[in-house]
Amino acid sequence: MIHLDSDSLGTIAFVWALCALVIFLAFKFIHNYWISVPISVLALVFIIFITYFFRVPDRKIPEGENIVTSVADGKVVIIEKVFEKEYLKKECMQVSVYMNFFDVHCNFWPVDGEISYYKYHPGRYVLAFHPKSSELNEHASTAIKVGDEEILFKQIAGTFARRIVCYAAYSGEAERGKQCGVIKFGSRIDMFLPLDADIKVSLGQEVRAVETVIAELH
Repeated sequence: MIHLDSDSLGTIAFVWALCALVIFLAFKFIHNYWISVPISVLALVFIIFITYFFRVPDRKIPEGENIVTSVADGKVVIIEKVFEKEYLKKECMQVSVYMNFFDVHCNFWPVDGEISYYKYHPGRYVLAFHPKSSELNEHASTAIKVGDEEILFKQIAGTFARRIVCYAAYSGEAERGKQCGVIKFGSRIDMFLPLDADIKVSLGQEVRAVETVIAELH
């Protein structure tokens, strides 16, 4: 049985209602079956896709105390040393994962720890792979304290992503592998790790939330 994201049920219901209306109107007003049937089939395919899109997959959590797992499914598009100026205010290793329209868009805690910072930032909706999207776009920033270290990750909206949900807004603890929120449609995750973190992924690599180890902390 598919487990659906609870924060996306309204979106799913809206799509179902809209597509049901399209199918009704197609058969009521278009009397050519060569037109009404394909329209109805496309509406049904869209219903199935949107329902599947907001699934919450069951993933196997890898073992290890100092590992940082991916927050999201997608492709690694950035690995570089940067100065994180919002909260950590120091040089970090940034690893960014871009989610396309077909990736799972539920997000998952990357580590166990205490949530030490959370802030939601309204903003624009430029393309998520744009270098400045982490600053210009709507995004939510969450820091987690792990021992003597802190890591920060940002859920960044894309051109079509219009809602970010982050459980850090009402939770004080992070548990690696558990769902921490969702970004609707195309978007990006930026992770900011200590400089001495051992990065385990490479540019262009496809990663899976929970299962792919992004880095190991020292």
